[in-house]
Amino acid sequence: VLQDGIGAVRFTWLMEEPPTTRDEALAIRAEAEDHPMFKGSVVSEDGQMLALYIPLEKKSLSYEVAQAVRKILKEEEGPEEYHITGLPVAEDQFGVEMFKQMAISAPLAGLVIFLLLWAFFRSFTLITAPMIMAVVTVIITMGLLMGLKFPVHIMSSMIPIFLMPIAVLDSVHILSEFSEKYHAFGDRKKALVHVMEELFLPMLFTSLTSIAGFFSLSFSPIPPVQVFGIFVAFGIAVAWVLTILFIPAYVMLMSEKSFEKFHPVAESGTGWMDRVLQACRRLIMGRARMVLAATILLIGISVYGISRIQVNDNPVRWFTASHPIRVADKVLNEHFTGTYEAYLVLEAEEKGQEAFKDPDLLRYVERAQKALIDSGLVGKTMTVTDLLKKVYDELLGGDKSAYRIPDTREAVAQTLLSFENSHKPDDLWHVVTPDYDKLNIWLQLKSGDNKDMGKVVRFVKEYLDRNPPPQPFVSGWAGKTYINVVWQDNMVNGMIKNFLGSFVIVFFMMFFLLRSPLKALISMVPLSVTILFIYALLGLFGKDYDMPVAVLSALTLGLSVDFAIHFLQRAVELSEDGRRSWD
Repeated sequence: VLQDGIGAVRFTWLMEEPPTTRDEALAIRAEAEDHPMFKGSVVSEDGQMLALYIPLEKKSLSYEVAQAVRKILKEEEGPEEYHITGLPVAEDQFGVEMFKQMAISAPLAGLVIFLLLWAFFRSFTLITAPMIMAVVTVIITMGLLMGLKFPVHIMSSMIPIFLMPIAVLDSVHILSEFSEKYHAFGDRKKALVHVMEELFLPMLFTSLTSIAGFFSLSFSPIPPVQVFGIFVAFGIAVAWVLTILFIPAYVMLMSEKSFEKFHPVAESGTGWMDRVLQACRRLIMGRARMVLAATILLIGISVYGISRIQVNDNPVRWFTASHPIRVADKVLNEHFTGTYEAYLVLEAEEKGQEAFKDPDLLRYVERAQKALIDSGLVGKTMTVTDLLKKVYDELLGGDKSAYRIPDTREAVAQTLLSFENSHKPDDLWHVVTPDYDKLNIWLQLKSGDNKDMGKVVRFVKEYLDRNPPPQPFVSGWAGKTYINVVWQDNMVNGMIKNFLGSFVIVFFMMFFLLRSPLKALISMVPLSVTILFIYALLGLFGKDYDMPVAVLSALTLGLSVDFAIHFLQRAVELSEDGRRSWD
């Protein structure tokens, strides 16, 4: 916007052609620094950096666009540095890298499980069965996901990692029990029938509790979480069915030589696992009060740690500090007014009056903008008031004393009409609607943390409550940074409700299995203490409770109760057997 004589302005492109001399480049920079839309956001205040903002029609295009930009920059590479960041880019980049990581992590998880099974059973033939079953479970579950046309997003890509350890649990219980009973019965079929009769109910209930834990995520208000929970629950059900049908059939087809290594370890008690268990037995039976006291102390520490948990998320922080996304975020926020965007939308209650042409209401918006900047929570704000002041200043000859909102509605209308006659009139509709009933304030933040966006939301609410506007309006929020706050609130509240619901479901399942409310409560102790302590570590180490943590915590719920069920079921059987005691 350039002054073109008193009462007239001229609109031109900031840079119609690339500059050929340093003086031309400096002149362009000076013009940009004099424009409210560009200063600090397009051209850094220190004059060292230039920013390009790329609007996207769809968030799903962000990775593709970022890759295209990187390709162009590589072809035009010079001595300067380039950085690409932004919430859409960060989220899609994380999704792409997550898929790549899953391609590595899923087989790696399978390898780790395979090696652990080898350490326990020392038979490749035997441990192949649960591995085959786990792989088939993953294939069936992911195949159904794809067949039903659900998109493979960040959360659904983690389904294989969750299913691999859960799928082999019941198989391990069967094989472990079979390895102990085989030589006692002297017949594989009799031993297998005994094992299945003994473990059927515990395996059923461990699977049902895990299914309940993950299926509870289907009540989350977030669709990706719903899909994740439903398909993990389905995968656990598939794993249970395959375990009951496939593992016994596989064992029956194995050669007798495969079972020769069972007897010495089971009877001699010289294996490393036996020594560990014996040491645990001596500690627990000999110092029961100390163990209970330590558990109570652990619960106390956990409660303290949980009280220090900070619920916060920022997709950019999902990357390591050395990742290009994090580096770009740090550099750009050091030089510019902020790379995180939010939008405060004001809508007049009385429609059809062109409320946002009223000078008093516009000055109120201007004061609100200043208050936001002075709060230190926002790096920059931009709305129709800034365009209005710039054009009005140029209309009056470029005198900086005229850089203000016109005094009358007519002057405001005339100034805005001048902008509408520019070469880019549609830019006006980015900050105000054509009927002037809605106004959009563009906020730039240097932090994308949800807690910081939450502070901005609370500040605006308090400001509007303390300072009534000259005309009534309603306010609302938009933008990726704000959406993440809403997503976080729904995620946290949903997870809390899901966990509480899962606890209730698990308790009643345990009551039905163990026929005792006391035993049911005892079975909940490992689950409760484990989850409490894991969450406590977040608070004690100052880690944020964010999306990845919330999702991974579901795995704890699915696994921790499994051990309690099998232990108590075995304890009940032994205590009811007159020939054997807990010792």
